[in-house]
Amino acid sequence: MNESKPRAPRRSDATRTAILEAARERFAADGYDRATIRAIARDANIDPSMVMRYYGNKEGLFAAAVAIDLRLPDPASVGRDTAGQALVTHFLALWEKNEVLTALLRVGATNEAGAERMQGVFADQLLPLARRVCPDPEQAPARAALASSQLLGLALTRYVLRFPPAVALSPEEIVAWLAPTVQRYLTAPHPA
Repeated sequence: MNESKPRAPRRSDATRTAILEAARERFAADGYDRATIRAIARDANIDPSMVMRYYGNKEGLFAAAVAIDLRLPDPASVGRDTAGQALVTHFLALWEKNEVLTALLRVGATNEAGAERMQGVFADQLLPLARRVCPDPEQAPARAALASSQLLGLALTRYVLRFPPAVALSPEEIVAWLAPTVQRYLTAPHPA
């Protein structure tokens, strides 16, 4: 009987990991337009041709580096009356720990590839939750977009532009201020 041994990590796995880590840091620090394959390769201690070999071009590298799973709660587990609080609390916890989201926001605001990536995250991950809690599923895209405007606005002012008053707010204060607005966007009757 041939027992399979755990596969030892291949050098290519370590190289890919180093490239992606360097790319995330570089995109977060410099933004999409100023980040270069050469600088990312230098940060990863590899030849630039290796970046091209694995990811093809800067857009391919960016797409791989910012593959985002928001790990949103299962829509079935979010109560209609607590959706705003659940989303704000969840997003705030993600932003506090995840520089990739900051990089994606910076790039999404200035680059088509980044905007497309953010639109995909919105459509695939946030929209299903909005459809579950909003009173009219046909309004879910507009309501999710309004909720996103609040969440992304907070992220922009707190993590990218670093407005001192936004940075000074505690997570509890942010949830207290923002959750009712997000809740209203998701579940309030449509304005006449």
